[in-house]
Amino acid sequence: MQAMLRNFSWSKFKRLVDVTHFKELRRICNGSHPFGKHTDVPLRQYIKKGPGLEYFIYNSTKNSIKKQDAEVSFEKHPYLNKESCDGLGLKVFVEVYGCQMNVNDTEIVHSVLAKHNYAQATSCDNADIIFLMTCAIREGAENKIWHRLGQLNVMKQERKKRKESLTVGIIGCMAERLKDNLLEKGKVVDIVAGPDSYRSLPYLLSHVSSHQAAIDVILSAEETYADIVPIRLNPKSPSAYVSVMRGCDNMCSYCIVPFTRGRERSRPIDSIVDEVRCLSDQGIKEITLLGQNVNSYRDTSESNHYAEPAKTKVTVNADGFKTIYKAKTGGRRFADLLDRVSQVDPEIRIRFTSPHPKDFPDEVLHLINERPNICKSLHLPAQSGNNRILSLMRRNYTREAYFALVEKVQSICGHQVALSSDFICGFCGETEEEFEDTLDLVQRVPYSTAYIFPYSTREKTPAHRRLQDDVPLDIKNERVARLNTAFRQGADRINKRLIGSTQLVLIEGDSRRSDQHLAGRCDKNIKVIFPKEPLARGDIIEQVKPGHYVAVKIHDATSQVLKGNGLYKTTLSRFADDTLNEKLTTMSTDPHTLMSNRM
Repeated sequence: MQAMLRNFSWSKFKRLVDVTHFKELRRICNGSHPFGKHTDVPLRQYIKKGPGLEYFIYNSTKNSIKKQDAEVSFEKHPYLNKESCDGLGLKVFVEVYGCQMNVNDTEIVHSVLAKHNYAQATSCDNADIIFLMTCAIREGAENKIWHRLGQLNVMKQERKKRKESLTVGIIGCMAERLKDNLLEKGKVVDIVAGPDSYRSLPYLLSHVSSHQAAIDVILSAEETYADIVPIRLNPKSPSAYVSVMRGCDNMCSYCIVPFTRGRERSRPIDSIVDEVRCLSDQGIKEITLLGQNVNSYRDTSESNHYAEPAKTKVTVNADGFKTIYKAKTGGRRFADLLDRVSQVDPEIRIRFTSPHPKDFPDEVLHLINERPNICKSLHLPAQSGNNRILSLMRRNYTREAYFALVEKVQSICGHQVALSSDFICGFCGETEEEFEDTLDLVQRVPYSTAYIFPYSTREKTPAHRRLQDDVPLDIKNERVARLNTAFRQGADRINKRLIGSTQLVLIEGDSRRSDQHLAGRCDKNIKVIFPKEPLARGDIIEQVKPGHYVAVKIHDATSQVLKGNGLYKTTLSRFADDTLNEKLTTMSTDPHTLMSNRM
C-alpha cells in the first residue's frame, strides 16, 4: 500500500479508473505504465476488473524494498474542503439517552459542529438536523430509540409535504452496534456515527446534503477528544462533566461496552487539569470525572517528561481482584489525576464514575479520605453476590473479596462513606439460591444508592456467544422487585441515621414539586430538599441560589431524599474546618473518648 501511495496522485487515479486491461492496470500500480492510451469504463466495471488482495501484497513487498526511503506526498483532497462542510447556520438538536458519558459526548458534538457554522436548536420543532445520542447497554434503551425513530419518520414525512428537509442521525453506542439495521430499516436514518467519529460529523452532513446516507463507526485506539472544549448543555448548572478516559479492557461477559467504545485510552493529565481550571473560572462548583472504567486511568503521554521509565509503575489491583489481561506498566495513574484535579480549586467538589472495584488501591482511598473536596461517595459495582455467577460474568473476584474491599474502604475513608452499586438479576443460569446470595450481599452492605436491572443479552458479547439466557423474564422482574425492596429498606435505615446531622449541600435549583423549596445534593450524593428563604449567620442575612453551598440541618429522611432546614451559607473549605473543630470539641468533652485516648 505504501508503494502504491508513492506512485499515485489524484490525476493518476482519475486516469486509472478508466483502465480495462488487467495487465495494464498492474503496470500502472507498480509505476511502469506511461499512462498513454486508455478507454472510458464505468466505475462498477472497473472495480470488478481490478486487482485482488494478493496483487497488492506482492506489489507492496516488491516496491517497499526499492523505495523505502522515498518521500510520500499527498495532494489536497479533491472533494472535501472548508466550504463543503460549512453548516450555513443549520440548527442541530441532540436528544440524549443513557449515561453521563453520553451527556458529555453531546457537548463534544455541539463543539465540533459549532466550529463548522452549525447552530444549536432549542427543540426538535425548530431543528434542521436531529441526532439521537444512543445507549446500547440494555435492550430497553435500544427499544426507546426504535420507537423514537418511528416518530421522527412521521415528522420527516410532514416536513417533506411542506418541501422542508429534516436530517436524522444516530450517534453513540447503538450506532456502532446496529449500523446496518439503522440505515436499512424504514430508511429514516441519514447518518450513523459511532463514539469515536464525532469529528467526522461535518463531513458526513455534507455527504447527506447530496441525498446519500453516510456512516462512520470506526473505533479508534487513540481518540479521546482531549483538544475539544465541550459546549455545556446547561450553562447555568453549577455542575459539569469532564471525560478523562474512554473504552474498557475488562471484557465482562455480559457487557457490550468494549465492542461499542473500544479499548481503554486516557487523556493527558495536563489537558484534564486545564479543562478543570477553565470550569473553575466559570464558577463551577462540582465536577464529575467520567470514564467507562474511570479509576483504571493511565496517562502514558508524557512519562518521559516526568523522569518515569516506561516500565517502573505497575498496576496494583485491590486485594483479591484480578484481570483477564497482564498488569499494565508505566504512566500516571488515577491517584495522580485525583491529586492534581483536587488541588485546582478547593471549593470544587470532585466526583468520579463509573469505577471498577478492582481499581481501588490504598493510595486512592487514602487520598479520598485526606481531601475535603473529594466526595466520600464511592460506586462499587458488584453485579452479583454469588461466586459462580461472578465467574460466569468474568468479574474476576469473589463475594469474599468484595466484602473485604468494603471493609477496607470503611476503615480508611470512615464508616460515613456512602456506597452505591449495580446489580444484574437473572443472569444466564442463575438459580434461586444464587440470587439469594445477591440478596444477602445487599442486606449486609450499607448501600445508599443501587441500580438494579434484569439481564438482557447483547449481541457480540461472550455471554451471547457461549451462555444461554434461560431465566424467564417474569422471574427476572420478580427478582429485581425483591432486590429493590431489600435495598430500599437498607437505604431508609442509613438515611434516617442522618436525622439531626448537618450536611453540606450544593444547591442545584428549585425542587421539582415546589418552587418554594430548593434542592441539591450532599457530599454523599443524596438529594436534599429545604425551604427557599434567606439565611442568616450572625448579623449577616444572605439570599441563596444555585451554585451556593449551604449547611442544612436534617430533620426527616426516606430511602431517596433528605429533608431539612437551611442554617447558613458557607464554603466547602469553611464547612470542612467547622466539622473538624466540632469533632475536636466533642473528643475533648466526651469522657469515653478521653479514656480511650489515654489507653
